[in-house]
Amino acid sequence: MTITAKPISAQAFAPYGDLIQVDGTPDKLINQGLCGRHHDKARLDFGDGRAGISLFDAQARQFPHIVDMVERHPDGSQAFIPVSGVPMIVVVADDQDGTPVNLQAFVTAPGQSINLFRNVWHGVLAPLGSGGQFIVVDRIGDGPNLQEHWFETPYTVTAPE
Repeated sequence: MTITAKPISAQAFAPYGDLIQVDGTPDKLINQGLCGRHHDKARLDFGDGRAGISLFDAQARQFPHIVDMVERHPDGSQAFIPVSGVPMIVVVADDQDGTPVNLQAFVTAPGQSINLFRNVWHGVLAPLGSGGQFIVVDRIGDGPNLQEHWFETPYTVTAPE
């Protein structure tokens, strides 16, 4: 099965998470007026445990991008913030009785980050064109917080038209 990726937008991504980006004027100026604060851009959600910040070092992906597995985290949201500004391929899916369905693929622009809502099926971290480091904010705590679903027939994600 083939999915054509599309540029990400806050509206299209809203059922799956937050698009984190600087847009418009800052909510307020801080640091003697030398820094604009764009406030509270992601809805972090952790069932138990605590928020943690990790660094991921991810290898580059390209189109066509093969998706043979998606995962979800039932106990916490997960934010991906590229340190180097590299764009990424973001694959998400709806849930139907514990099974991912209706896969969609997005491509972020440089400078855009995402926060995946708790329990949303999603593909693996896939920086586009070049590898990169990512700050990841997610749940740190006891117990399993990962479910994987492997597809019998992988999906192929193609570049935006």
